[in-house]
Amino acid sequence: MNARSSPRPGGAVRGSTTGRPVMAAMDLLGRRWALRVMWELNGGPLGARALLARCEGLSSSVLYERLRELETAALVLQDDSGAYALTDLGLALGAALQPLDSWSRRWSRTLNGRPQL
Repeated sequence: MNARSSPRPGGAVRGSTTGRPVMAAMDLLGRRWALRVMWELNGGPLGARALLARCEGLSSSVLYERLRELETAALVLQDDSGAYALTDLGLALGAALQPLDSWSRRWSRTLNGRPQL
């Protein structure tokens, strides 16, 4: 896999040659700025300039690379006006990440010496 290819289930990805879909998803979502871009799109469609304004420190070249990867992965689409939006699959990712969010909060409490709930 070259550095510019998008992770896909069934193929080798960073850290795995198994082709397991979860490994491809972790590779895609673990890329710099990918989740932040999706987070910003969760509130509705945005153009590239608005995304750049909301993601301080994000370069336009990285933004367009992430958008291309997320579009290839069917998580983001670009509408006729040029705005980017989450697809139904992209929106479903938020619900899929809720258990991980709960786990990470528990993990944080454990590491910070707070009692677990």
